[in-house]
Amino acid sequence: MTTPDIAARRKLGACAALMVGALTLTACGGSANAKDDAKGGSDSAKTSVAKIAISAKDGSTGASINKTGVKVSDGKLTDVKMTVAGGGQAVPGSISSDGKAWKPKEQLERGTKYQISATAKDTKGRTAAANSIFTTVTSANSFIGTYTPDNGSTVGVGMPVSFTFDKAITNRKDVQSHITVTSSSGQQVVGHWFGSQRLDFRPEEYWKAGSKVTMKIDLDGVEGTNGVYGVQKKAVTFTVGRSQVSTVDVNTQTMTVVRDGTTIKTVPISAGSPEHTTYNGQMVISEKFVQTRMNSRTVGLGGEYDIPDVPHAMRLTTSGTFIHGNYWYNKGNPPFGRQGTSHGCVGLADVQGAGGSTPAKWFYDNSLIGDVVIVKNSPDKTVSPDNGLNGWNLDWSQWVAGSDA
Repeated sequence: MTTPDIAARRKLGACAALMVGALTLTACGGSANAKDDAKGGSDSAKTSVAKIAISAKDGSTGASINKTGVKVSDGKLTDVKMTVAGGGQAVPGSISSDGKAWKPKEQLERGTKYQISATAKDTKGRTAAANSIFTTVTSANSFIGTYTPDNGSTVGVGMPVSFTFDKAITNRKDVQSHITVTSSSGQQVVGHWFGSQRLDFRPEEYWKAGSKVTMKIDLDGVEGTNGVYGVQKKAVTFTVGRSQVSTVDVNTQTMTVVRDGTTIKTVPISAGSPEHTTYNGQMVISEKFVQTRMNSRTVGLGGEYDIPDVPHAMRLTTSGTFIHGNYWYNKGNPPFGRQGTSHGCVGLADVQGAGGSTPAKWFYDNSLIGDVVIVKNSPDKTVSPDNGLNGWNLDWSQWVAGSDA
């Protein structure tokens, strides 16, 4: 393809050759004297042998936001400039120590037009140049996965690796095969699809305390569905902290907190009322808020409550089950340890403003994202495994059956 830039050079009589298939302009060195050019054999002596390759082809669309860069053979890069085409905004980058490659400092933006101009010299000091104007893959033609937990975090033993994709995935096997999750504990880790947009990974049993878990995401260029490609390429590592599993017994309205196999505290609680029961099952703390607003309308109820400052709230399900502090209880007849009074949450005694030394504050301060809270003996059903990070409610054979590995 002849770009406007190349056409302009031809009009000016510049000596340049477009290398077919490599998108490489090789500059001619030496004099432009017509007498010299007429002498046979002079071109090969004056032309740089350095060959520059820009990964994104000139005029291309759908270029990678991760892999775009410049390489050179038979020479060293001397200068690379990358800008947002049209606006001229510079894209920072660096040439490798051996002069053989250049790459941007940060991931490129999707659906953006860029220009790269590169120069290099061979061992005899002769210059070669190359240019490319291209557009990165658009949002419409790409997919990303929002994942948890974050890189560098420390989590509880129940924390799965969970991806939520922004588009429906039809090539589930290809996508899953480009995400690997391993643990220093040596536990086997298997992925499980909940529909076409969510993929979770976990071992058969809870993670071993103190283990390091690494997930490698290599989705850049992987076709998730027809004409839609991944753009992510990175490695994420997190640490599993101490083991803490807390069991809520609705019969006794108490919660027993077990850390590393030893009971450290028994806390009186108030679970769901007979009209609004609490789910049974294994639930994982997915979010923590010192204070948050809770409005009954957001969970499909009427205008039964709207509390702007619920203290020490920790989410257990997507549908709105929390374990949280309660300061609005009847002080003359506290329900904790005696009866269920909530709309399905697990309540602990607390004070307004989230201050003081209360059972709710103690539990909040001693809990991690990824800790497990088990509810038993409730008249309600077992929580759905995809309602929050609660895949532990599937046995191992069911979990493996949902894999596309």
